[in-house]
Amino acid sequence: MNDPQLYETIIRSHYKHPTKRKPLEGVPYVENPSCGDKVRIALSVTPEGLIQEAFFDGTGCSISMSSADILAQLLEGKSLQEAHSLITTFLGVLRGEAPLESLEDMGDAVAFSGVARLPVRVKCAALAWRAALEQVEQLEKQ
Repeated sequence: MNDPQLYETIIRSHYKHPTKRKPLEGVPYVENPSCGDKVRIALSVTPEGLIQEAFFDGTGCSISMSSADILAQLLEGKSLQEAHSLITTFLGVLRGEAPLESLEDMGDAVAFSGVARLPVRVKCAALAWRAALEQVEQLEKQ
């Protein structure tokens, strides 16, 4: 599927009406120094390694904030290994290292398929995903 208007609607909807945004204290921000966007991700993980809840907080453009909301939705219910794979695939698509079709099974994340062609926006879309990857990798080591 490749419908730029639909993708724009998805991004706008997640930006204006995020479902996974809440104030997070004690969680460090990850920042994009080139534009000022900043985001933090909080994951609640069961002893078995399943992500029970995922939330984000931050400020930034519609692409970075909607990407964070979509990410948090996608991570819930995933194992740490599944989350790691999901995140690295998404980041690979943005870097042009994985086919765009890889996003088709990622729900609303498919809306970012066109971002790979806009290098200045890749950092915006990837910001929350990089923050989540750091957390997932730390949790996998525990």
